[in-house]
Amino acid sequence: MKIVITGGAGFIASHLTDLLIKEGHEIICVDNLITGSLHNIKHHEGNKRFRFIKHDISSYLELNEKIDYVLHLASPASPVDYNELPIETLEVGSLGTFNALELALKNKAKILFSSTSEVYGDPLISPQTEEYWGNVNPIGPRSVYDEAKRFSEATVMAYHRHYGLDTRIIRIFNTYGPRMRKNDGRVVPNFISQALNNEPFTIYGNGKQTRSFCYVSDLVDGIYKVMLSNIHSPINLGNPNEFTMIELAEVVSKVAGIPVKTIDKPLPPDDPKQRRPDILKAKKEINWEPVVQLEEGISKTLEWFRDNDK
Repeated sequence: MKIVITGGAGFIASHLTDLLIKEGHEIICVDNLITGSLHNIKHHEGNKRFRFIKHDISSYLELNEKIDYVLHLASPASPVDYNELPIETLEVGSLGTFNALELALKNKAKILFSSTSEVYGDPLISPQTEEYWGNVNPIGPRSVYDEAKRFSEATVMAYHRHYGLDTRIIRIFNTYGPRMRKNDGRVVPNFISQALNNEPFTIYGNGKQTRSFCYVSDLVDGIYKVMLSNIHSPINLGNPNEFTMIELAEVVSKVAGIPVKTIDKPLPPDDPKQRRPDILKAKKEINWEPVVQLEEGISKTLEWFRDNDK
């Protein structure tokens, strides 16, 4: 297939590109590089089945060639990014989604939209199933990301119902691995950077809030399986194994070979206390579940940070 990936120079999309090229597909990578990096895709330079276009998908994209699939992964995705880029986050989750959908519609192509577990907000139930509608503050500091993704999901489903467009929606839970930016603001790169600099881990609140961490190779395997499926309703992709922030700090310190030292800071507003996916649908419908354990994934990620911190 000839596949357009928006946000293609980003952390997750670049790993997905690696898998798709390995599977024999042709990739058109579209990215405006506000949070993505050419470093993530430089190993594809000279590959005839890979092309990079610097473009903001929030503006109309003119492509006069036949496209088979559109993967819309473009968006700032960490609290640091969407707090610094609130308007851009809202634009790519509205205008960008319309443009990606119109590209797919024009080409009679399939489209997959990359949503997020943030659509569940600070959940009142755990684990979160795809049927849970969420507990989201629509005007809070995280709302530019949460509501952009929720709006995008509504838009994708409207195109599916109104035009019969062949759509997919994935809801990605916390994912980590090589190519994350060390100043990303999310907890795994924060802890790894602090460990490599022999600094104390920053713990927000009491450190008992939980996350479920999915290694990036597991995630892109799941995305590819959803691409090839016929599932039009949202599907969770994430690791159901739940860890507190204190437990994560202990794993990182063990892998890095340093003692656990922490510094406490107040919990940011609307920060979810618990985040854990129910992946029964993914297991049943696409025969997918993560296989990389946290310590193994942290070890690979820390090694990449160490090698690339130059």
